[in-house]
Amino acid sequence: MVYRFSRLLSALLLALPIGAALNHSVRIESGLLEGVPAQTTGITVFKGIPYAAPPVGELRWRAPQTPAKWSGVRRADEFSADCPQRRSGPFGPWSAEYISKAGMEGGSSEDCLYLNIWTGAKAAGEKRPVFVWIHGGSFSSGSGDVPVYDGEGLAAKGLVMVTINYRLGALGFLAHADLTKESGHNSSGNYGLLDAIAALEWVRANIAAFGGDPGNVTIAGQSAGAFLVNCLAASPLAKGLFQRAIAESGGAFMKAATLSEAQDGGVKFAQSLHAANLAELRSKPADAFISSGPGIQFWPIVDGYVVPQDVKTIFADGREIDVPVIVGWNAGDGVAFGPPLKAQAFREQAHKLYGDLADDFLKAFPANDDEAAAASQKAVSRDQIFAWQSRTWARLQNKTGKSKVFLYYFDRVAPGSGEQIRYGAFHSGEIAYALNTLAKWDRPWEPADRKLEDKMSAYWANFARKGDPNGAGLPAWPAYKTADERSMRLGDTVEAIATPDKPQLDFFDVYDSRPR
Repeated sequence: MVYRFSRLLSALLLALPIGAALNHSVRIESGLLEGVPAQTTGITVFKGIPYAAPPVGELRWRAPQTPAKWSGVRRADEFSADCPQRRSGPFGPWSAEYISKAGMEGGSSEDCLYLNIWTGAKAAGEKRPVFVWIHGGSFSSGSGDVPVYDGEGLAAKGLVMVTINYRLGALGFLAHADLTKESGHNSSGNYGLLDAIAALEWVRANIAAFGGDPGNVTIAGQSAGAFLVNCLAASPLAKGLFQRAIAESGGAFMKAATLSEAQDGGVKFAQSLHAANLAELRSKPADAFISSGPGIQFWPIVDGYVVPQDVKTIFADGREIDVPVIVGWNAGDGVAFGPPLKAQAFREQAHKLYGDLADDFLKAFPANDDEAAAASQKAVSRDQIFAWQSRTWARLQNKTGKSKVFLYYFDRVAPGSGEQIRYGAFHSGEIAYALNTLAKWDRPWEPADRKLEDKMSAYWANFARKGDPNGAGLPAWPAYKTADERSMRLGDTVEAIATPDKPQLDFFDVYDSRPR
C-alpha cells in the first residue's frame, strides 16, 4: 500500500506544470525539487540547486553549460560543495558566522555551480521581488551558504532570496592564449563572471516556480561580489537579467588587466605548473589551482567579450546597464597588510607613487608622525579601493544615466570586547544588518543594533521592490546628486549627511583622470 501511494504521489508530481507547488515541491526546467522548512514559519529553503553542468574535464575553463535534467524528485535539503579555494580560519572580527558550512563539513569540489533559494511564497505566480546575492572573498574564496548570507531574513520581508556559487581563483579567472583561441569569442578569463550570468539566466527561466518575479531581479554583492555586480552592469551579456543593483564596498572603476596582459600571466602560471598545453592543464587536480601562482592575481579582466572595455569608460560613455543602484562603503573598510610604514617611509613611498601629486596626496593623507602615517595607510586602502569606487559609480551614473543612485556610509561598530571591536565598522560588517541576519552572528547585540537592522533591511527590501529604498517610517534617503554630495549615514544615527572623506576622494579623482 505504501509503495502504491509513493508511485501515485510521483505520478501526480510529474503531472504538475512548471511552477506549480505542492507543499514544498516545485517543478523547474531540470525536474522536480523538494525544499525543506526554514526556521522561520512559512519560509521554505531549497539548497544546492544546479544552475549549470559541473565545469570539470573538458568543461574546465569553458562557459557554463546547461545542467542535466533528472527524473523523480530531487530533495534540496543540503548545500553543495564550495568551489575549490584556499581554506583559512576566521578573519578579523568574524568567527564561524563567515565560514561556509558546506566548506567546513563537505570540503570543496569543481562540481560547485549551485544556488540556494529561500521563499515565503505559497504558490507560483505571486511575483515577489527577487534578490540575488553574490558573495565576496577576493575572487579566491567564499560561497553562497555562509551563515550571514542566509536568505531567511529577507524572505520574511517578502523577497525571494537567492545565493550563488561561482568559480574562483585560477579556475574562475585564468586567461590563456589557447583558451582564447578555442572560446569562439576571442576571449578567456572571465569564467566566474560567466557563471554569475548563467545563474541569472537560470533565475529568469525558473524563479517564477518559487513565487518570484523574473522581471524584478536585484543583484547585490559585497567586496568582490560588489566588483562582480559592477562588471555585470557593464556587460552586454547581462542586459535584461536584472532591474536593480546593490554594491557594498566595491566597484571595478580602477584600471583592470587587458586580455593580453592576463594571457601573459596565464602562460607564466601554466609554466609554474609544468603544463605545456591545455590538455595537461585540464588533467591537473583542482588542488593545483588553489594558490594564486607566481605573483598572479586572478580577477575579472577586460576581455573584449564579457567586459568589452574598461568599466569606467563604459560608464563614462553611458553604455552601462542603466538601473537604480545602491552603493556605499564602511568607515572601517581600510585594511593594512602587515606592520604599517613609519612616517618617513610613507612619505617617500608617496613621492614614488604619485610624483608631482605627492604633496597633494600627503595633504589628504598626512604622515606628520608614525601614528598619523598608520592611520593614513588604512584610509588610503579604504578610500581608493572602496569609497572612491562607490562615489565614482554614483557620479558617472548621475551624469549619464537616467536611473537614481543612492549612496551610503556605514559606521556602526558592532558591540563586543577586545579583539572583536578593534576593527571598528569593519569591511563586511554591514552585511548582517542589510540582510536581516544578526541572529546568525554571535555578538552581545544592543537595541541600537536591532533598530539599525530593521531600518537597513527595510531599505534593501524596499529597493528590491521598487528601485527606491524609501518607505513609511524610515528616515528619508535622498538620491545622490553630484551637486550636493549627500549620502545616507547608516550607524548609531540614520540620516542624510554630506559625503564623508570628500578631500581624499577628490584627490583620487584627480589622480585617476591622468592617462591610463
